[in-house]
Amino acid sequence: MSRIGNRKIAMPNGVSASVEGNKITVKGSKGTLTQEVNSLVEVVVNENTIETKGINNTKEANIVTGTMNSLINNMVIGVSEGFSKGLEAVGVGYRFQVSGNKINISAGFSHPVVIEVPTDLKVEQVSNTEITISGIDKQKVAEFAANIRKVREPEPYKGKGIRYKGEYVRRKEGKKAAK
Repeated sequence: MSRIGNRKIAMPNGVSASVEGNKITVKGSKGTLTQEVNSLVEVVVNENTIETKGINNTKEANIVTGTMNSLINNMVIGVSEGFSKGLEAVGVGYRFQVSGNKINISAGFSHPVVIEVPTDLKVEQVSNTEITISGIDKQKVAEFAANIRKVREPEPYKGKGIRYKGEYVRRKEGKKAAK
C-alpha cells in the first residue's frame, strides 16, 4: 500500500484548489496550474487539505494514487513558493549571457549556442558562469535545465562542462592510470 498516496496535502494561506471533472486546478500567488487526474484516483478538496484516494484496491490504483499525490503536492508548492534550479559552467571560456528571452552559451564550440527561454520560466544571470532558472512548474524548470546541461555535459577527466549547482562530477585518472 502506498503511503505517499495516503498523505494529506496541506494548502498554505492564499492557495485554493478545485476539482472539475477529471481536472484539478490549483491557484496561488505565483500563478495557476492545472493537472488531469487519472480515472483510478479520486481527489477530495477540503478547506485547507487535499486528499487522494484510489477508486479500488488494485495495484495500479495504488501506484497512480501516489503519483497523483506527488504531482498535486508539487503544484501546491509551485504556486505558493515556486521552484528554481541553478546551473554553472566550468571551464576556460565557458559562460552564459542572458539577454531578454535568449541564453547565449559559450561552451567550447566554434559558435555560441543560443537557446530561447520558454515564456513561463524566468532565467537570472548570477555571474558569467552561473544562471538560475525559476518557475512554478517543477517539470518544466527541470526539463529546461536539463536541456541547457545537454549543450555540454561535464566530462570526467577535467570536469569541464555545464553542471547543476552543487552537482558532484566523478573524476577519472586518465591514461597514466592504465600502466
